[in-house]
Amino acid sequence: MRLRAGSTFKSTGAFIVAAIVALIVSKWRLGKVSPMLWLSTALIVGFGALTIYFHDQFYVQIKPTVIYLVFGISLLVGWWMGKALLKWLLEAAFEGLSEEGWLKLSRNWGFFFLVLAALNEVLRQYLSFGDWLAAKIWVFLPLSFLFTFAQLPMLLRHGLTAGDKAEVIEHPPSE
Repeated sequence: MRLRAGSTFKSTGAFIVAAIVALIVSKWRLGKVSPMLWLSTALIVGFGALTIYFHDQFYVQIKPTVIYLVFGISLLVGWWMGKALLKWLLEAAFEGLSEEGWLKLSRNWGFFFLVLAALNEVLRQYLSFGDWLAAKIWVFLPLSFLFTFAQLPMLLRHGLTAGDKAEVIEHPPSE
């Protein structure tokens, strides 16, 4: 995949705008912005601005490594201290999950993020920019889906449920 430098910088600008719009929509629709969205948006805007300002693709390539390292180290330090930081970051994403389940999920994602950081650095060093971008879709996305699905048995063992049927019937999900 061959990209022109100009398209990279335009795409980065569009990504910055999309991240800011996501923040605004979250505040408007939910009344709040999750800590994970705040952090991700700050990193997207920061590294995106550096990419555009210096006309250097390095910053857009290093951003995932920094995000993965920050999340991975934070989650593992929290796990080591007995604090499920993922519970705070995701808020109420997994209703009914026990504290032990949250700790295990934080630990697992912490290690996974460190693996992704290392993988991003290896691919960044050895692939062209276009091939690195393709890897973001064809390598990182499938790995993340597989890892997420691999967590389901552990989540179910630690209290995650499909929800109370009566509650769903009485209060169906709305769009």
